[in-house]
Amino acid sequence: MDLILLQSFLLWCSLINISILLIWFAMFVVAHEFIYNLHSRWFKISYEKFDSIHYSAMAFWKLSVFLFNLVPYIVLGIIS
Repeated sequence: MDLILLQSFLLWCSLINISILLIWFAMFVVAHEFIYNLHSRWFKISYEKFDSIHYSAMAFWKLSVFLFNLVPYIVLGIIS
């Protein structure tokens, strides 16, 4: 696998993962009550805890995308 193909792969991974994050955030904002009601049927959870879990997971997802997709993409751009 050459560097150009690897860089292209990392770019597409980044775009797909960021798209997932944006869809997740949009659904969380638009359908917050529905998602909370759905999850509260299965788990006894407060609004605050529910929001905290989702925002923490979104932050983890974003940090993972930056560390594992965008940083290697940038590094490959610098060295090639």
